[in-house]
Amino acid sequence: MASSRGDAPVSTSLSASSSAAAYSPPYPSAARLSDSQCFSQYSASLKCLESNSDKSKCQKQFDDYKECKKKEREARLERNRSRSLF
Repeated sequence: MASSRGDAPVSTSLSASSSAAAYSPPYPSAARLSDSQCFSQYSASLKCLESNSDKSKCQKQFDDYKECKKKEREARLERNRSRSLF
């Protein structure tokens, strides 16, 4: 018996994922989280979540990460503003 959403198997294409891996964005630091200045805050928040079942205990790590991302974004916007378009 077929469901209304369809039972056709979904094939995953390895070529699509390999072509995405071969893509190199113009700004490598924007490509990977590990290249971010906020990677340590990100890791700390995940580590806290893994060790605590209560999310509220990790609020400091969340706030630190959020503040870091704000600063990183502001620096990126300022860098882009200072660039010449021509």
